[in-house]
Amino acid sequence: MPTVVIPAHGLRTEQWQQRHRGGTREDRMLREVTVAVPPPIARLDVTLPATLATEVEDAVRAVTALDATHGQHLGPLATLLLRAESVASSKIEYVEATVDDYARALHGARSNSSATAMVASTRALHELITSVDGGGPLALDAVLRAHAVLMADDPSERDQAGRVRTEQNWIGGSDHSPRGALYVPPPARHVGPALDDLLVFANRDDIGVLTQAAIAHAQFESIHPFTDGNGRIGRALVSSILRRRGATRRTVVPLASAIVARREAYFDALGAYRDGDAGPIVAAFAKGSFIAAVEARTTADRLAELPDRWSEAAGRPRRGSAAARILDTLLDHPVFSADDAEERVGGATSSVYGAINRLHDAGVVRPLTRRTRNQVWVAAAVADELNDLGVRIAQRARLG
Repeated sequence: MPTVVIPAHGLRTEQWQQRHRGGTREDRMLREVTVAVPPPIARLDVTLPATLATEVEDAVRAVTALDATHGQHLGPLATLLLRAESVASSKIEYVEATVDDYARALHGARSNSSATAMVASTRALHELITSVDGGGPLALDAVLRAHAVLMADDPSERDQAGRVRTEQNWIGGSDHSPRGALYVPPPARHVGPALDDLLVFANRDDIGVLTQAAIAHAQFESIHPFTDGNGRIGRALVSSILRRRGATRRTVVPLASAIVARREAYFDALGAYRDGDAGPIVAAFAKGSFIAAVEARTTADRLAELPDRWSEAAGRPRRGSAAARILDTLLDHPVFSADDAEERVGGATSSVYGAINRLHDAGVVRPLTRRTRNQVWVAAAVADELNDLGVRIAQRARLG
């Protein structure tokens, strides 16, 4: 693995006392904790070994090619990739839900908490990415808004949504103290200055974009500025840097699908970064981005074929019919109710319901609930492609 030498995190002993009594006697008696203090990176100079630089360049080329793929279907592709990245990013945090559960939650239908969390992750990612559209700077306010969106419906974290932490947090070990923790981030008083420094680095234009995104992500995870949601916001930061620098214009690279396939290697790469070697995290992002971009182009090809396949499966409905009009909107709106369809395509209610039944019989759409009324439908092939994209990326990532 190529080495990229950077300053290692410092270690500091801090006084500790429980604020909320609980845990074992050892938890209650803990009086000192060793915390990590990430060094500033605003002016960090990064030089990649030649082999790694080549991998990074290949990955960036693959990423930038995505926006040139199937221009007429770029909107549906961008939406699907945004959702794919959000689903996979949630899975890294062991949040699991089926694609149908996720689709139900997207439409606002009753679903499980994991699916609801995935939808929140999608909205947070969109919030942060759109904040830098047009090349504007990545701002702390946008990061906080994205976190507020992510945590708005989490009953245990709602009060902390959109706020940097004011107390010590930690990763692993006891639930009641930092005793035995795998990693203890800097004390709360360091978080504000550390985030300001990070954003200076993230808004630079004199460093390779993928290297910048990888290091900014690792630094964000090391700062761990929130009580929860750091991983998902930190990965949204990656997509936002790619967007701000113009590596992507409308699409999102589903990098998290590659990361979730090699979760332990990802955590090891973060550990190496803290020890003073950015090589593993940059290499992981280069490999994952390349795989994700290549497989996303396969998805683009498949999306481009769907309208004709759907029309054929439905018996080539006549132009202007309710079925044909629904098919024309299906790539852009793959999850819908009968009321949604009626609003979009117009016509008599009976015609719209008849068209949906026809598409259901043809296997073009499938129901997402067991209701007889107010049914929610999904374009089956789009939902299946969302799932398959993640499977393909993960499979290639595991192969090494």
